[in-house]
Amino acid sequence: MRVYVPLTLPGLAEAHKAGELGPGPLTAYAVTPGLREWYVSDDIEELEYAALSRAAAASLRLLATDPSVPRRRVVVAADVPDGDAVADPDRGLDGGSVGEVRVERPIALAKAAAVHVDAGTAHDDVSAAAAALGAADQGDDDAQFTVDGAEDHELLWFGVQEIPGLLG
Repeated sequence: MRVYVPLTLPGLAEAHKAGELGPGPLTAYAVTPGLREWYVSDDIEELEYAALSRAAAASLRLLATDPSVPRRRVVVAADVPDGDAVADPDRGLDGGSVGEVRVERPIALAKAAAVHVDAGTAHDDVSAAAAALGAADQGDDDAQFTVDGAEDHELLWFGVQEIPGLLG
């Protein structure tokens, strides 16, 4: 199963140094039955893009908790055995947890298929979105508009071998 693990650049640096994403348990996103129902599509590429987008939103939440980290969303796509990624059935279609899975064990970075990272040009919009996230969660429409602005930036695709360049 392909999972999408939200990180920050310092989190990516730690994973690169350790050779793994972890320790577990890790929160990730994947094509779950709940995501399929929420997204209403049978196209696996669209569903995987939706899971990636959910992970990018979770990465934004990580940025919002630490203003000292670089303002770039980071998502690592990795393959794990199907049984290793488990969705919480009690959370069902809770809007905040659609596609969310828990991976109990660390994921070897060698199992990563790609790294997705914001371009430098997204910095201002991602910074503004991270700052506005709390107000958006409280129902502020203007803040939500700002948060949605980060989603206008597509994450760039990088091979795992390119991680040192992303960190340098």
